[in-house]
Amino acid sequence: MTATLERVEEVRTAPAKGRSRARARQRWTVLAFLAPAILGFLLFFGYPLVATVGFSFTKYDLINPPEWTGLDNYSYMFGDKLFRTAVYNTMWFVVVLTVARVVFALGVASVIARLKSGVGLVRTLCYLPSLAPPVAATLVFFLVMRPNDGPLDTLLAWFGVEGPLWFADPAWAKPGITAVMLWVSGDLMIIILAAILDVPQEQYEAAELDGAGPLRRWRHITLPSISPVLMFGVVNSIILALQLFTQAVVAGSAASGSADVTGNTKILGFPENSTLTFPVWLYTQGFRYFDMGYAAAMATVLFVVSFAATAVLVQRMRKATHQEEGGGGA
Repeated sequence: MTATLERVEEVRTAPAKGRSRARARQRWTVLAFLAPAILGFLLFFGYPLVATVGFSFTKYDLINPPEWTGLDNYSYMFGDKLFRTAVYNTMWFVVVLTVARVVFALGVASVIARLKSGVGLVRTLCYLPSLAPPVAATLVFFLVMRPNDGPLDTLLAWFGVEGPLWFADPAWAKPGITAVMLWVSGDLMIIILAAILDVPQEQYEAAELDGAGPLRRWRHITLPSISPVLMFGVVNSIILALQLFTQAVVAGSAASGSADVTGNTKILGFPENSTLTFPVWLYTQGFRYFDMGYAAAMATVLFVVSFAATAVLVQRMRKATHQEEGGGGA
């Protein structure tokens, strides 16, 4: 009787062991295929991130060995006047550029979605500027908005309006850079347009039968349906504003006339530090003053702020989507 029970137990455990080996082989196969991506992530993101955090607690000039200084870089950061200026300029772009970019892309996408003919041509023309390199796009706007003899000032003069100095005026430099960023926001416009076209037409037809006009249909059907895409646009625009560097450097360099034939400039933040964004000041500290420890501390703060803002917005998006699906009622 005992021998019979042992044989039955062996028969039962054999398939279980076989399934366990099969699952183990499957896991190793999956890890083997993921190995290049995992190694690349650890090598090009994980290690630089850890190294940056480590250097933020040191005095490091890229030549001599790092010297441990503790929290000195962070304590100096919050007493740095230009650091506060860079934070203010960056927050200005975060608020103004994010709102303007999402609203502009939504407006253009809504107009294109209602076109009856020439949709492909208009869509292509609106998307093409986003393919322009940042340097070229900024220089184009600088030439168009050049004071006194630029095309835009010439056009304004026809109507008796004296144009401002644009990129050479501290009050207009940031709006000018914002205009550049709006011109190249065709990528976000295409994403929002795809979301609008994906809204079921049956909902519009039902609302129209109930007497809802175009504005009410757009407000109560289109906007709620594409809200996850709009939240993605907000997150994307915030990250873009926090990392704004090329446009600010090119606009300030061109307006100041300090760039040489190689494109290098001695003046960053022109005019009057109005284009001195957080990444520009970080670059200045790390590669102009060779204070890499301080630059690493600034990069760490920028990463933490970006990660926190993204996490909060994604969490709010998930909560809003859950409520829309009726998950909050049970």
